[in-house]
Amino acid sequence: MSQESIYATGKRKTAVARVWITPGSGNITVNKQSPADYFGVIYFEPKLEKPFAVTETANKFDVKATVRGGGKSAQVDALIHGISKALEQYNGDNRLPLKRAGLMTRDPRCKERKKYGQRGARARFQFSKR
Repeated sequence: MSQESIYATGKRKTAVARVWITPGSGNITVNKQSPADYFGVIYFEPKLEKPFAVTETANKFDVKATVRGGGKSAQVDALIHGISKALEQYNGDNRLPLKRAGLMTRDPRCKERKKYGQRGARARFQFSKR
């Protein structure tokens, strides 16, 4: 990547997105594919465009990202988080609108661990009285 590229990492559940933004025409590449090809049916374009809409930087940056871990939905959220962090690094004035839109916060919700003596995190084994 060139000198003017900005790097940020976005996370959600176990998905991690490494994001580089460079001034450009609005091209988005995820794992060397277009977002529609990579994410398929669950790809939701307005969700991915939100950080740019909030900061009024639509079609001003090219995004190159590598995502791994988690599911496709978590990867989309991690990508949005990474783009938001990169836009904040590019211009500190972008922080307030991104924060107000809820894009700067890393979503802490993760899968709860399975407990011993139980079938799952909360589910118990079936109780038989007789």
